[in-house]
Amino acid sequence: MDTISPASVGRLIRDARKQRGLTQNQLAELLKTSQSAIHRIEAGHQNLSLDYINRIADALESPLISTPKSGTSMNYRIRGGRPLSGSIEVRSSKNAAVALLCASLINRGHTVLRGLAHIEEVNRILEVLASIGVTASWSEDGKDLTLERPAELDLDAMNETAARRTRSILMFLGPLMHFYDDFKLPYAGGCNLGARTVEPHLQVLRAFGLDVVATEGAYRAHVHDRRIQERHIVLTERGDTVTENALLAAAQMPSLTVLRNASPNYMVQDLCIFLTKLGVQIEGIGSTTLRIRGVADINTDVEYFPSEDPIEAMSLLTAAVVTKSELTITRCPIEFLEIELAILHEMGLDFSLTDEYPSHNGYTRLVDITVRPSQLKAVADKIAPMPFPGLNIDNLPFFAVIAAEAEGQTLIHDWCYENRAIHLVDLSKLGANVQLLDPHRLIVVGPTRWRGRELICPPALRPAVCLLLAALAAQGETVLRDVYMINRGYEDLPARLGALGASITVFND
Repeated sequence: MDTISPASVGRLIRDARKQRGLTQNQLAELLKTSQSAIHRIEAGHQNLSLDYINRIADALESPLISTPKSGTSMNYRIRGGRPLSGSIEVRSSKNAAVALLCASLINRGHTVLRGLAHIEEVNRILEVLASIGVTASWSEDGKDLTLERPAELDLDAMNETAARRTRSILMFLGPLMHFYDDFKLPYAGGCNLGARTVEPHLQVLRAFGLDVVATEGAYRAHVHDRRIQERHIVLTERGDTVTENALLAAAQMPSLTVLRNASPNYMVQDLCIFLTKLGVQIEGIGSTTLRIRGVADINTDVEYFPSEDPIEAMSLLTAAVVTKSELTITRCPIEFLEIELAILHEMGLDFSLTDEYPSHNGYTRLVDITVRPSQLKAVADKIAPMPFPGLNIDNLPFFAVIAAEAEGQTLIHDWCYENRAIHLVDLSKLGANVQLLDPHRLIVVGPTRWRGRELICPPALRPAVCLLLAALAAQGETVLRDVYMINRGYEDLPARLGALGASITVFND
């Protein structure tokens, strides 16, 4: 843990309690307190002394709650080879969550985000928002977040450490340019996936009158043109966060912006729906051409349910495949999984879908997917991602794990990132036959007899989760060290998989 905040301690206590199989009432009895007190602690609404944290640690017989020493890391111990069973619900989208948190900056009213995921990426953005004066408070049950920005933000007080740990800080550029003529942001961080240029962001924002210069340690932004005029912009890269930055800039301009080659991906659609609730007019949601007519001063009390995460859904489908389990994954956003399911069908996966039903946002289409044990075969063609509606770029790594289960040879082509394919070679340490052809291409030969061992998480979210999923199938014990990357994008994953029959113990050292 980077800081011992009430919210982070509360989540650790909740996870440790669930690992022990205790209810809040049972933990309250052990501590001679009330269930409501435990609820407040787990929701992050209670400051705790070190003595009381140690009392809870003793009651739970868990080192998880022990105050970490400087430089310690969170780790997983996985005892693999166990089939999973039952049903698991897909939670709200990580990428939508961070976009909506950044979007809250353009609203002077109350923004309520319901069902928001408690993940490290969200924590980093919240730390940045709090440092510049935004008030953020969780509901009693910890599910809903209310945000209120002050009349003036204190940008000089920005938490640079938190900002540097998330690439999403780039999405502050679009909102802030309407309130300040000059400001700076720390360099963006996040996953280590090679050279991910920020030039597309700077290019599209120049069309709105914002110049950004990269200086030592920071982006320095200057607004040179505030004319209200119709803008026709073509993105040279159909990027998700680039499109979102352009949307956040256009949303505050009371003139028409036509955005071509825009990403129509799931998180962009979520942001578009949210912006329409603020009064922004957007035509073409879900297409590559967006027509946006903004609002000069947005002051609206709004609530919004981020839609479910298709990447988490694919993670859970992969868990079922690799452990040869019958598992039902509920609340899957089918529009963003159709290509993935078509490939899995071609590989021989036995699965079925329910009828569609709407997400809480009233827009996203959901289904429940039941996966059954199957004998898979390699596909004849390579597996490669494409912008939506193609195979999702973030879902590609899971096919390396799935291909390792299939009979035959599969070519995985990750043309987007320089280093991610290299991180997937770590699957060979768990027994997979993986050959790296170049920084973008892998050959995976299956089927695999997975075996446990000790590993360090790679510095990239999806490859790190792939190791965890493979470890669920591996005979023996796997120790996965420094799992911060997994916690960036997944909430309560050990406890949630544990409820299905997995054996994952969380520990610090």
